Amino acid sequence: MSGICTGRVVVVTGAGRGLGRAHALAFAAEGARVVVNDLGVGLDGVPGADSPAVSSGAASSSGPAVSSGAASSSGPAVSSGPASSSGPAVSSGPAFSSGPAAPSGPAGPAEAVVAEIRAAGGEAVAHGGDIATEAGAESLVAAALDAYGRLDTLVNNAGFLRDRMLVNLGEDDWDAVMRVHLKGHFLPLRHAAAHWRAEAKAGRTPVARVVNTSSGAGLLGSVGQGNYSAAKAGIIGLTLVAAAELARYGIQVNAIAPAARTRMTERAFAATMAAPDTGFDAMAPENVSPLVVWLGSAASAGVTGRVFEAEGGRITVMEGWRPGPTADKGARRTPAEAGETALKLLAEAAAPGAVYGA
Repeated sequence: MSGICTGRVVVVTGAGRGLGRAHALAFAAEGARVVVNDLGVGLDGVPGADSPAVSSGAASSSGPAVSSGAASSSGPAVSSGPASSSGPAVSSGPAFSSGPAAPSGPAGPAEAVVAEIRAAGGEAVAHGGDIATEAGAESLVAAALDAYGRLDTLVNNAGFLRDRMLVNLGEDDWDAVMRVHLKGHFLPLRHAAAHWRAEAKAGRTPVARVVNTSSGAGLLGSVGQGNYSAAKAGIIGLTLVAAAELARYGIQVNAIAPAARTRMTERAFAATMAAPDTGFDAMAPENVSPLVVWLGSAASAGVTGRVFEAEGGRITVMEGWRPGPTADKGARRTPAEAGETALKLLAEAAAPGAVYGA
């Protein structure tokens, strides 16, 4: 297989279903060798019957499993409001394996995607570790190096939901969602970056790429998803810092805010997410993957620290916080003066985007 990623080795987390699966297949179709990470957990992070975390029999005290394609839709469809899980929030869940679990057989989502890639003539291996643990993230990078001798691209995609209005949002559900999305981005990024930095210092500067997954909820907020919105906003901040810090080592870091049909969104927004009988299927997750593949390839040289929204056939460069109207008195104001100035500036400012679901 040949394409814009020929010769590259790509890791995709949460790649057993949804967007992660679409990304893994798209990279393979463009010639990449792919490490497919997934734990096979449900929408709320609890392992399903096909999860390596269950079938391996291993246990750890590290918290809920996180490498799930369930949340590979990273948030609300741009035109349809927030993505949310329809079931009840759950406790932080049982203990899980933090390293690469034993393969769970053909029914396991990671192994199923690997089988699809191989059937199409590509190369792939499965990884069943919990990437929100040190051991799991370290073994994820090691899986690429052990199988293929290199790592070129990391796509952070794993996640799940625990939706609640703020006054009903428990600490366990807050921690679980922050762990899967934010820590589950940070740890693989840190271990991959450490490898690439070592390569650069040894005189082998990589053409390395990281694609993080944020959300419209992280850009604008989403009612009933305070934990998810905060985590996805944090991923944008992490992306900007990583892009600035890691550029000297040949590493580019960008983020996407996709909208697509996944296990999360097709249940919460059935009508909007349903595939049409004829014509273009705007909500197919495969629509998002071409941008991810390009960002993960050498062809994206010079593009770093950017956030892209992707839905259907539309790609949008998102422009973050920029200074708006300002006033400088040159001296300290009284509270009343500060309020008067703030109101005047707000009258001149553009209205903020609406929070999803508000």
